[in-house]
Amino acid sequence: MEGTESFHEVTLPADAAGWRLDRALAAAIPTLSRERLKALISAGAVARAGTAWRDPSAKVAGGEAVTVAVPAPAPAEAQAQDIPLVIVHEDAHLLVVDKPAGLVVHPAAGNLDGTLVNALLHHCQGRLSGIGGVARPGIVHRIDKDTSGLLVVAKTDRAHEGLSAQFAKHSVERRYTAVVAGIPIPPAGRIEGALARSAANRQKMAIVPDGRGKHAVTHYKLLEKLTDASVVECRLETGRTHQVRVHMASIGHPLLGDPAYGRTRPIHKRTLDDLDFRRQALHARTLGFFHPVTSEKLIFESPLPADIQELIRRLSV
Repeated sequence: MEGTESFHEVTLPADAAGWRLDRALAAAIPTLSRERLKALISAGAVARAGTAWRDPSAKVAGGEAVTVAVPAPAPAEAQAQDIPLVIVHEDAHLLVVDKPAGLVVHPAAGNLDGTLVNALLHHCQGRLSGIGGVARPGIVHRIDKDTSGLLVVAKTDRAHEGLSAQFAKHSVERRYTAVVAGIPIPPAGRIEGALARSAANRQKMAIVPDGRGKHAVTHYKLLEKLTDASVVECRLETGRTHQVRVHMASIGHPLLGDPAYGRTRPIHKRTLDDLDFRRQALHARTLGFFHPVTSEKLIFESPLPADIQELIRRLSV
């Protein structure tokens, strides 16, 4: 029953001998993050043979049967607000939103209202999955404030768990359209580089040596040549914070308008200024996944917003 404490009775992987408890539990319950599991373990919510197992770093033998008690989520602190939404699909379990650039996904310091979550609380009349925590009900993934395009939102806990599992397995189809500086050579390729917070600027991400950050892979393909710029498709094999922006910048082709990872070339500055284009030229165009309840394959497409269309028109060769 939603809104009440839930219990997970799981068996730790047999090949997890010697692993930390939090790591083994994360493998057994992919819908809960490792940080969330650490907190639950420390709070005494994880039990083995009826006895609380309170040390996240405790080594496991593998194959143990454990019970995890997940408390009901606290009521959302965010307030419902009547903010217009473009909803491309909705059913009893989930909805898909076409987010405009400039809309923050969930409340945080400096953005306590006027967010997608505030709008969703109003649209769904408070009925959103609580697994995401107090501040972000229903959110199973996000896109940056100044990136436009598609994202899926869970309305029920069952949908939240099913969608989260697909994102964890990297089985969700996500394709972005970006306008980048320069012409990529070769015209298609694979970018692999682990991502973590930049040591120099905690607001930015950076490529770091393997083992220090989160594994990240982006596949890019040239779609159209522009004036010292290109329209590219970026297919995400993984979905990390600022992944497309950092990866494309790392091969010398930062997104036009990107205030964090790109230095505007003089040839593009006048066009960006004339259009008052003040965001990264990035749009989440395609989103595909299996419905977490019906198992139906769903694929959604979002047309390029007017500002990116006009940018491409102005830069056309």
